[in-house]
Amino acid sequence: MTRLDTDDAVATEGSASCDGPRALLLEAREVPLGGVRAMSVRRALPQRDLPLVGAWCFLDRFGPQVTRMRVEPHPHIGLQTVTWPLEGDVRHRDSVGSDVTVRRGSLNLMTSGAGISHSEYSVGTDAAPLDALQLWVALPESRRHGAPAFEQHDVLPEVALAAADGLAGSATVVLGDFAGASSPASTHTPIVGAEIRVPAGSRVILPLDPAWEHALVGVRGDAAVHAGQDPTALDDAHLLYLGIRRTSVEVSSDTGATLFLLGGEPFEDDIVMWWNFVGRTHEEIVEAREAWEARDARFGRVVDHGDERIPAPPLPAVRLTRRRRRV
Repeated sequence: MTRLDTDDAVATEGSASCDGPRALLLEAREVPLGGVRAMSVRRALPQRDLPLVGAWCFLDRFGPQVTRMRVEPHPHIGLQTVTWPLEGDVRHRDSVGSDVTVRRGSLNLMTSGAGISHSEYSVGTDAAPLDALQLWVALPESRRHGAPAFEQHDVLPEVALAAADGLAGSATVVLGDFAGASSPASTHTPIVGAEIRVPAGSRVILPLDPAWEHALVGVRGDAAVHAGQDPTALDDAHLLYLGIRRTSVEVSSDTGATLFLLGGEPFEDDIVMWWNFVGRTHEEIVEAREAWEARDARFGRVVDHGDERIPAPPLPAVRLTRRRRRV
């Protein structure tokens, strides 16, 4: 569950700062990945006008679908990959020696630092149900040049969410801090990633840090987010950007809903993101691409793999620029 496509960085003109609450509904776009997997994903981040929410810089939904995943070794720099499975098992192997099964209920967090490589295969030889969220967190200057690492957490904090109407909701704190609970996973910026569950016929209150920006993504079921004068319907094909300076929002559902909350302190810098790399300059991306193509030791060797790997795509015929928000 990684990015196999690429696109150019957005232009630098018309940048804006996050200066208040929003209720901006943004559509996730279908991205065909092709290759051995011959699958499509829905990409909610980055958006052309919204490249980051806190340190979150990428969000794909893989599934639900029946498929056989076989993603050969490929590299990353400058980010953490956050894999949150919804259905199906995937074998993860990487260049720091990890060989684990990714399954529902476990957080799988890979920190690239200056460079890491990994592969992802379906468990078994036949096509099987697969559904997951794949998110990336941009690493700050203080960590992005450091050593790579991997961690898996099978036990994560569960919190109850007060209801304005109906039954209380609940949340799993996947990454960072939410509702007085903290995930055991390593973080390097103030951040939150949480799975939110709203019972049928209920209206649940989500407490938010007003200094952070937040967004909600629909996962399953019907949801209405009460973040302004009128509620905003949120399904699994959209991201709702909430901005900053909110102490809470409320979410209601007629039939029951699951959502994912992401947010954090507005990130320290604009980023350059291309293929599987997050940097700050065009030159950094070029250097990382050349190192991968040269089989440089920077990216190591994925455990139990030979020479198979995904080659880097060609760079665009323009200079890569920093992604800057316009909302």
